[in-house]
Amino acid sequence: MSKMTPQDMARHIGSGLLSFPVTPFRPDYSFDEATYRSNIDWLCGYDVAGLFAAGGTGEFFSLTPAEVAKVVAVAVDETKGRTPVLAGTGYGTAIAKEIAVSAERAGADGLLLLPPYLVHSEQEGLAAHVEAVCKSTSLGVIVYNRDNAMLNEDTLARLCERCPNLVGYKDGVGDIELMTRVYSRMGDRLTYVGGLPTAETFALPYLDMGVTTYSSAVFNFVPQFATDFYAAVRRRDHATIAAGLKNFILPLIAIRNRKKGYAVSIIKAGMKVIGRDSGPVRSPLTDLTAAEIAEVAALVAKLPGAVAGRPQAA
Repeated sequence: MSKMTPQDMARHIGSGLLSFPVTPFRPDYSFDEATYRSNIDWLCGYDVAGLFAAGGTGEFFSLTPAEVAKVVAVAVDETKGRTPVLAGTGYGTAIAKEIAVSAERAGADGLLLLPPYLVHSEQEGLAAHVEAVCKSTSLGVIVYNRDNAMLNEDTLARLCERCPNLVGYKDGVGDIELMTRVYSRMGDRLTYVGGLPTAETFALPYLDMGVTTYSSAVFNFVPQFATDFYAAVRRRDHATIAAGLKNFILPLIAIRNRKKGYAVSIIKAGMKVIGRDSGPVRSPLTDLTAAEIAEVAALVAKLPGAVAGRPQAA
């Protein structure tokens, strides 16, 4: 069980870079615990404020509730308190509550509540869903605003009154007006996380709106670049940010945008490139082609201190 209060967790993750480790699979698509432990241990050697086990990049949507619990337990055990571990939860309310309870039992420090499965609903229904999950656990909860789970500022305000452990808001849509309304209404009551695909692209303008942290998927395979880029964002180093976007992030996005689902697949391709092969993605996602993996390798090879096919030195 976590020793962090929800408020402590929120403050901590708001102070630095966040990442969502991939969930490694063997060729038969079963969970590869040994590789996951190795990856987690390696990532903890870098300056990261929190790791989200079984999150979006960790293919939460393809895991069973029992697998989520296992992945979270392994992450907690392997981090050994070096950084907070937050667990993904979601689907319908009953399943989300079940996963939340198992994540707390496994020692997670917080939860990221992903959108409900499939259905669209009104604010009242979404609020009931979020409140039910919050009340099923003592852990701090971050809501992920995207797709079919778009909470407005009024709903968030009411939820924050009823749920003291609702402590974070992750934006995955890029609606600047909504983000501004939410921050204006809630202020320091919540910690704000940038959660758009390849969040580095939006990091600087979001910082000016009160979003002090974001989830970096590329941290999985180029952690030094990711932490250096985050530091440049925090000091508003426009030249370094522009170079990082031009030379790495935007070319990577160009590959990612070729097919649906590549936002996850391209990160596993990056793991393969640096010598930390974490297996295939599970269907319905598809892996990058060999030619596309070679393109990713060429981008990684150009980064300072990175050698394609080998992990970066911590």
